[in-house]
Amino acid sequence: MTSFDSSPTLAVWRMLLALAVVFVLLATTGWTTIRRHPGSEDPHRAALAAWAHGSAGGRRLPDPGSPARAIAAFFHAIGTKRGARLADEHPLVVGNLDGVPVTLRYRANRLSLKRALATERRRLAEVRLSVDGRQDATRRAHRFASLMERNRQILAFDPTGTGRTAEVLGNLDRARRVSVIVPGVDTNLLTFQRTRGRYTAPAGMARSLYDAERRTAPGARVAVIAWADYTSPVGVGIDAAIGRLAESGAVRLVHMTDALPGTSRVTLFCHSYGSVLCGVAAGRLPERVTDVAVAGSPGMRVDSAAELATRARVWAMRDADDWIQRVPNLEFGGVGHGADPVEPAFGARLLSASGANGHTGYFEPGTESLDNFAEIGVGAYQELTCASADSACRRGISGADGA
Repeated sequence: MTSFDSSPTLAVWRMLLALAVVFVLLATTGWTTIRRHPGSEDPHRAALAAWAHGSAGGRRLPDPGSPARAIAAFFHAIGTKRGARLADEHPLVVGNLDGVPVTLRYRANRLSLKRALATERRRLAEVRLSVDGRQDATRRAHRFASLMERNRQILAFDPTGTGRTAEVLGNLDRARRVSVIVPGVDTNLLTFQRTRGRYTAPAGMARSLYDAERRTAPGARVAVIAWADYTSPVGVGIDAAIGRLAESGAVRLVHMTDALPGTSRVTLFCHSYGSVLCGVAAGRLPERVTDVAVAGSPGMRVDSAAELATRARVWAMRDADDWIQRVPNLEFGGVGHGADPVEPAFGARLLSASGANGHTGYFEPGTESLDNFAEIGVGAYQELTCASADSACRRGISGADGA
């Protein structure tokens, strides 16, 4: 009799289980598509068309697809006043263009938010607007007004469809260490921040981490980015089970990290599907990214940390009550995201997530998961709490690494 423990048979059973999971997803959620809010147009496309015909100081404006260093060189060449004029004339382009000085991006995005808010207020004045349309316009108007609050630094903003955004806490120009939060499914403009479940949304995650880093290393020059600047899967549907959106998001993440000002060290904190994106991006990340930490990961689309082909240290954690552990960790025909990062054989440095209380609690104040994130973010590696009682996760890290 063939044993069910034999590897070929086990592999077949795991494959069948994965397919069963996919069929259940399709039966219950259908082929997930990216929802657009009712009546939405594409303001970013219109903005790019206007940019293509613009100029500054007799120079043609650079192709938005140019490398960040070329964009940075252009804005340096035209000077501060002309750069500010471009931000005012083409805010939706300048505010989302890697390589533009961050202060100009903040300025441009504040103007784009003002225009987007005016658009939603005009929608609300329409007599024939449906109940659903009125609710949508009201929620978007509240979100835009919130993002415009004093001292908020919006690094990216695009209201097209469900929308994308990114926010900076701290001084990005002066920071020596930058932490980037990469969130998972159902991330869009409306879910960027929440009143209830504050620390389950990107804005709350970033605030919690920023405050924890400042407590861990008072006086350290740190900044945190809540990076919701990619199109994420909607719900636990087929898009969450494949890598298509992670691949397009990875391109954006690599460009953003490469374009950050100065010579700061960068750490990525990747939650849930965000860890899939980070896995896809890993081999293309700039050397300034020294650490990639994943929490509640369904997989990173590889079988081991070595296959990520990155020089960054790879960290992983999962709370004992996180439902993600019930998702099969395999990949077949593009479905599934590969090995479990918290399995010792994967090769990640395993951290304690004590207190996280499920899939969405990793950034809750008072948890070991948040403390560990903050210690990685400021380079206090010897203070980390490993998943096991020993210090295995800290081995091989010298004092210079933590500088």
